[in-house]
Amino acid sequence: MSAEPKLTKKIADQIQKGRALILEQTTAAIHAIRDWQKQGYGQIREFANQKAPAVLQKYDASPAWVKTGFFILPWVVVLLLTLYYFDVFDSKPTPRLVQDPSIVYVNDDLGKLIKNGKVELAPFVEELRVSGRIDFNERFLARIGANVTGRVSEILGVPGQEVQQGEVLAKITSTELTQSQLAYLKARTASQLAEQAANRARILYKEDVIALAELQRREAEAMSAKAELRAANDQLRVQGMDQKSIDRLAKSGVIESINNVVATIPGQIVERKINRGQVVQPAESLFTIADLSTLWAVAEVPEGNSSLLQKGQKSSVIIPALRNRVIEGVISHVDAIVNPQTRTVVVRMDISNPTGQIRPGMLATMLIDSEPVERLVVPNSAVIREDNQDYVFVRGEDDQYKMVPVKAGPEGKGMRAILSGLKEGEEIAIEGAFHLNAERKRQLSGGG
Repeated sequence: MSAEPKLTKKIADQIQKGRALILEQTTAAIHAIRDWQKQGYGQIREFANQKAPAVLQKYDASPAWVKTGFFILPWVVVLLLTLYYFDVFDSKPTPRLVQDPSIVYVNDDLGKLIKNGKVELAPFVEELRVSGRIDFNERFLARIGANVTGRVSEILGVPGQEVQQGEVLAKITSTELTQSQLAYLKARTASQLAEQAANRARILYKEDVIALAELQRREAEAMSAKAELRAANDQLRVQGMDQKSIDRLAKSGVIESINNVVATIPGQIVERKINRGQVVQPAESLFTIADLSTLWAVAEVPEGNSSLLQKGQKSSVIIPALRNRVIEGVISHVDAIVNPQTRTVVVRMDISNPTGQIRPGMLATMLIDSEPVERLVVPNSAVIREDNQDYVFVRGEDDQYKMVPVKAGPEGKGMRAILSGLKEGEEIAIEGAFHLNAERKRQLSGGG
């Protein structure tokens, strides 16, 4: 015989023994209860025989079913009480009070935190809030480069320095400038010789020594030499020499190879890109000078809000770096095109900066006011956000408030436009809406 049938037989024997043991214990319990009940009935008969023998005689003379019923009656009573305790006879569930989840009941303490007001139809100014920055006023910004190709021999201007127009910022040694000066001197000499030859030709023509054609030729040569001199003079002006220096060169004939880089506007040096010994080209920017007494606040407005923009609109700028300082002003410029990469329109506001505390590059927030439009409005504090939906608490009877869903529009000047969900004149909680919502949640959770 295999091990599996032996194990099965062993389990079956154990189950059989368990059943026999349970039956034996149950039978013993029933006999014990019957003995206890007979003993109790014997004591009751003895008590009744002493106190009420007539009643005992009537009980003995009664039919057998009465005696049997009297014997099982206590167990029936115990069974009924047990069933009643577990609500077996109650076929309908006990009705429970279900609170409307949008209703909140206000007590005296909470009522002190609530301020009521009415929904009004009033002029609403939409406040457009966009991120921006502080930038240079480009009308007072100059990027200064070299006039000639050469090597930096001296640097006089440093970042942060205040300079005046015409002040020398750096000096450049240039052979290119030397060649231009030499060309100017040659052109000047040629012009003088041509003018003298033309004057002699005029005298000789009057004496009939030369023909008219010879006079005209020499006069043409003099005019051509003058033109070349003017061109050489202009070349030196382009390369940074002023007219006084050019006149001095014409008188002395001394060639100077130093070219001065000068400030073209008054202001502060905000950038320097050269070092001593560096070779520079005319196309390079060496210094940046800016007048920081006026700056720009620049912001990029999404094209969807571009219809709200207009030159001359009231606006303000908040600068976080200056403890959220607010600067009032107007929009001075609105771009005529939309940036195709960012889909935004650039707006600009002029800012006065007499103390110099505002610095280019600072972050800023620009607030732009739209034209007033008649709308239903409520204070910002009256609107709460719950599960991606805006709500307002409308006052009811008996100090009740109902949380009503609304469609809220943009913000402006501390007010919020209501597009739907409320009617003009309705009384609402304009302060303490947060406390009302917290109390509503507490009451729904069963809090005391």
